[in-house]
Amino acid sequence: MPLGNKQLSLFEPGDAAPVAPPPAPPRKAAPSEAPIPTVRPPSLPSGARWREVQTSQQIIGFVLRRSRRKSIGLVINDDGLQVTAPNWVTLAQIDAAVQEKTRWILDKLRWRHERQQHLAMVDTHWKDGARVPYFGRRIELGLGHPGHAHVFSGQRFAPQDGDRLLLALPGDADHLRVRDSVHAWLQAGATEWFEQRMNHFLAASGLTIKRWRLSSASTRWGSCSSDGSIMLNWRLIHFGPDVIDYVIVHEIAHLRQMNHSKDFWREVGRILPGFEPARDALRRHDPASLPLI
Repeated sequence: MPLGNKQLSLFEPGDAAPVAPPPAPPRKAAPSEAPIPTVRPPSLPSGARWREVQTSQQIIGFVLRRSRRKSIGLVINDDGLQVTAPNWVTLAQIDAAVQEKTRWILDKLRWRHERQQHLAMVDTHWKDGARVPYFGRRIELGLGHPGHAHVFSGQRFAPQDGDRLLLALPGDADHLRVRDSVHAWLQAGATEWFEQRMNHFLAASGLTIKRWRLSSASTRWGSCSSDGSIMLNWRLIHFGPDVIDYVIVHEIAHLRQMNHSKDFWREVGRILPGFEPARDALRRHDPASLPLI
């Protein structure tokens, strides 16, 4: 039986919850659940507004954006609930949609809140002096660097704790601008490093791929399709080189074994002997457990 364009990944997709107006009545919540704070972000994207709605459980605040889409979309990210709605939908319909999805919203916000309380990496506040995980180390952000390009004080692919990423941004740049600039720098580094390691392991294994690209998936570190296409989550750049190598080899091994059988794991071990500690370290995380998203 042909595989077609089957895709294997380390995690399953997704957290988006599109809904279409008009919504159904809201569901009741368990009385024991404590309210989850929904706080207005320090700054909002262009064209967005902050809105709050009273639900059956608590007030829920959210960032509202208008678009040409045909239905209302709800997504939870670092700034909390984000709602995207068609231009023709009324505010009352948007509020009702949030009320309908109260259970889903609060479950996701509660999980996000507990995750952030648990993680040591939640001190990334996207401002001068903030620390960011990079190659398994912690680098520090510095704003106000003169010139048009960012400057890294350490070795690009061998950083040490305390190395500084000096951003060519004003000292009072808002958190979205800082975050986007750092993300772009990290993604550029991920592209270059992943490419080097991909070529290394393809040469070692004697395999070839059709193409590879970065992904921003919220629930998978990597994936391989049966047509020879590989995707790697750019947020792997937060981890040490051994973890990055493991994920790359994991996906390359799928070129021979589109499964997770014993033969697959033997193939991983053949290409990358001693991969188990890196695999076990990665299993303690999922892409959504990182606060940089």
